[in-house]
Amino acid sequence: MAASSPSALLSALREQVARIEGHGAGQARRVVPFGIPVLDGALPQGGLVCGALHEVAGAGANVEHASAAALLVAGILACTGGPVLWASERFDLFAPALAGVGLPGSRVVHVEAGKAVLLAMEEGLRHPGLAGVVGEYSGRLSLTASRRLQLAAEASGALAFLIRRGPQLNDLLLSEPTAAVTRWTVACRPSPPPLPHSPDTPGLGRARWQLDLMRCRGGVPGSWTVEACDAQGRLALPADLAHRPAAAPPSHLRRRAAPGRTAA
Repeated sequence: MAASSPSALLSALREQVARIEGHGAGQARRVVPFGIPVLDGALPQGGLVCGALHEVAGAGANVEHASAAALLVAGILACTGGPVLWASERFDLFAPALAGVGLPGSRVVHVEAGKAVLLAMEEGLRHPGLAGVVGEYSGRLSLTASRRLQLAAEASGALAFLIRRGPQLNDLLLSEPTAAVTRWTVACRPSPPPLPHSPDTPGLGRARWQLDLMRCRGGVPGSWTVEACDAQGRLALPADLAHRPAAAPPSHLRRRAAPGRTAA
């Protein structure tokens, strides 16, 4: 048998790595795009990959209640079909808010799981037919526990979201490494006045978020200001920002990359 050429060996090695990461041709995953080219372009497959664990946390004053993070997750799931299992530590899920971003209560099975949120997520991911499994969790997330969720998501093909809720600002627990394929933070930004011809008139325009992609397997971290999910769960670029250059990575990543300096 003739020896394989170096290019054939390299191609086989790439296919093997892709299969290990769950992105091989035989394990093609459905992708849910954001619908914003600059945002989808930072993700290796042009959107959020199904059959994977994605981690989302609030930022600033929103870190404890993670309301913006929950609405982002609900908006993403609104663009899919099928039921959603939503597990939380206490009964504080506000169904009308989820319906306001396109995820009606008829699609949501809410479980008050206490400290067993991770177990409830893992059990939910073992059941076929779910479009997504969401957990709101305030405890420490070990690499082992997050890896179990990632493997369960890969087996089910469902979107798995873990919404991290910290008891204090800048909670160090939220920065510990996990097996999540993507890690996001969502911060609320000031809304613009609703009257373009009267910019000094205070009012409530469409809510704005700052999305920071902190980690993405095979992707590019970055930071974007977007308009919050509408009634169909869709994000949008603000009109006054749509034609500006792409946003730079989050500040902590810029500091880490600067020579001769260490991250704060």
